[in-house]
Amino acid sequence: MSDGFESPDDAATVVLTAVVARVTALADRLGVPHAQVFDTGRLSVASGVPEPVVKALLSGRPAGEPDVQARFLQRLDLLRRTRLKPGGRKYTQQEIADGAGMSRQQAGALINGDRRPTMEHCDAIQRFFRVHAGFLTAEDPEALAGALQRTEQELLHKLADREREAAAAAHDPLERLLQDHGVRGIAWRAAQLPTDQHRDKVAEWLDMLLESVKRPES
Repeated sequence: MSDGFESPDDAATVVLTAVVARVTALADRLGVPHAQVFDTGRLSVASGVPEPVVKALLSGRPAGEPDVQARFLQRLDLLRRTRLKPGGRKYTQQEIADGAGMSRQQAGALINGDRRPTMEHCDAIQRFFRVHAGFLTAEDPEALAGALQRTEQELLHKLADREREAAAAAHDPLERLLQDHGVRGIAWRAAQLPTDQHRDKVAEWLDMLLESVKRPES
């Protein structure tokens, strides 16, 4: 902080802290383990931030690469290791050059750190690897916050689905019965039983259970 103004890094850290708090609250509400939503390996691949930096930032410690070219090289290396061809091999320099619309010499110089990337270079490589704008250049706290915001959206969708199901069950005794007793899961498992006799017993029990509740007339 200087002269009363926040630096971009300070602002990104504030945003990251807020996103972590929101994701934590959503995970707790949905019963999702923190180890799942804050999986540092997954977040590293999603954000481009090295895993040790992800761990440091999530623990509240300042961390990250301040030099944009160094970040570009880190993230381009991660893309080449994690976004592979259908056969599981890395893209060659020539394939990256062709896909990004540049010469092999240009691609090689960028990959080897011999040339400072322009925004046009970054945009072309990001399109080739099908990652979002800013993947190669965003500051580490900003990049990690972006990855967690996508996790937050996924959790919000799950929460909305759960609340819709709960609202439907509240107005439909049969739907509530299906949820409370796990009837759909029981029926699926019954289909895996070894003999017709076993399946018939389960079907008989399900019939009795379902008969006990009638849907209201519409």
